[in-house]
Amino acid sequence: MDDAARREELVERLAERVDDEDVLAAMRAVPRHEFVPENRRSDAYADRPLPIGEGQTISAPHMVAIVADLLDLREGDDVLEVGTGCGYHAAVTAELVGAEHVYTVEYRDSLAEDARERLADLGYEGISVRVGDGKEGWPEHAPFDRAYLTAAAPEFPGPVAEQVRPEGLLLAPIGTGRQRLVRARKRADGELDRESHGAVRFVRLQ
Repeated sequence: MDDAARREELVERLAERVDDEDVLAAMRAVPRHEFVPENRRSDAYADRPLPIGEGQTISAPHMVAIVADLLDLREGDDVLEVGTGCGYHAAVTAELVGAEHVYTVEYRDSLAEDARERLADLGYEGISVRVGDGKEGWPEHAPFDRAYLTAAAPEFPGPVAEQVRPEGLLLAPIGTGRQRLVRARKRADGELDRESHGAVRFVRLQ
């Protein structure tokens, strides 16, 4: 079975958990095998996390799809991603909002540079990638309509929350031991209305 067929099979399985057709189309469009190390490509369409080096992972496809679904991403939304990793999640987000609306911050120079090159090679050169502390967000491009973390944090980072517009959404794995996937809507007064979407396990945010 070739990569396209395996990807289609994966999306059919994801449809049992996510029913947003736009999200499923985005998952179908992005070639996950291009984002995993060569020695892991045979597992690229298994629905599980895979190591990408430097102690980091590429998230399981179902988790990427769930995050996109919970964020209710729409064309033209400006989105902040904290934790670029290999760039896969940013590419899926770009399929939904447009590459020029995705701003992603990666702590590790080597991962950021690899992701930037990979995304450009695959036609996502409009995604903005920078090296830095994602907990500080990217104030030059604020306010954002949506923001999400690809690694677990004890709490939503203050600067990230501040850079989301009122009525915007944040999503992150929250917790230092047991983690919960938490979605928050920012109120006009700056407070966050939160809801939990189950237990998860992510690497910790640097």
